[in-house]
Amino acid sequence: MTAKTVGPQLLRAYGGGMRFRQIEVFHAVYTHGSISAAARALGVSQPSVSKTLHHAEDSLGFPLFQLARGRLVPTDEAHALMREAGDIFERLTSLQHTARNLSQAGGGHIRLGIVPSLALDIVPQAMAQFRRQWPRVTFEVHTHHHDDLVQSLIERETDIAVAYTPPAHPRLTRSLLAEGELVVFFPTGAFREVCGRLPLSELADRDVIGVAATGPIGDVLTRAARARGIAYRESVSVQTFFIAARLAQLEGGVTVIDEFTARAWQSPGYCWLPTDPALGFTISYVTLEDRPPSKVARQFLRTLEAVLESSRAA
Repeated sequence: MTAKTVGPQLLRAYGGGMRFRQIEVFHAVYTHGSISAAARALGVSQPSVSKTLHHAEDSLGFPLFQLARGRLVPTDEAHALMREAGDIFERLTSLQHTARNLSQAGGGHIRLGIVPSLALDIVPQAMAQFRRQWPRVTFEVHTHHHDDLVQSLIERETDIAVAYTPPAHPRLTRSLLAEGELVVFFPTGAFREVCGRLPLSELADRDVIGVAATGPIGDVLTRAARARGIAYRESVSVQTFFIAARLAQLEGGVTVIDEFTARAWQSPGYCWLPTDPALGFTISYVTLEDRPPSKVARQFLRTLEAVLESSRAA
């Protein structure tokens, strides 16, 4: 069997010639590199792994591994099969996570996914305020970067995700909580004195700790600067706003971060200003379309909304 023909033949064999246990054993041997290591990973005996693997090869009609210098080496067919098996095990892992998380869900227990910058101050404030009124409600809080929040909902690791400008998704429902702005975070005296807002043009030709990697609201700055022909030097690029803020403090540098992180990181010698034009974004909560928030979760979301509003008004 040649490499060019292995794909179609394997797919036919894969669909009808292997049982799931055989696929599981093949995946373990391929991943761990030996019969003994696969047996330890699966929690079974080595003879059991060897027997199952031989049955799989008999069913397929071709070898999956060859012995070379005392080691098992995957054949071309095994490499092609592994590409399919990898997809199956990724979906199986997701299924297992979903099943486990479903069993842990409950109306008196709020499983919350949030972006790291809201975990710094806003969400802890909301939780502390909420728990004074609802002391028996328990929380499980997961921090995820923007792109991972959707997956945490789909796998039912979380019940609610709170994010900046979350993307549209056919299985998810978005509801607005508040609005926010990106602000320039800088050492006192770094810019000429301005009243109210700092012109975005003040960033021109400066070293700036970049936030483009943070997701959709990092793109807000990038688009606004490009539209106005403002070029700055991105000395470092980070995924998390509070890393940008702390690095700016340590280096005496300039960065553009969300206003909530800026408030949480206020310190002597450092200040922040909103920009002109404003770099706005939304804060929304997201749930699975077929799983709206429980009554107690809706109560918490109202508390969170109030904390966001009071933070902006301060």
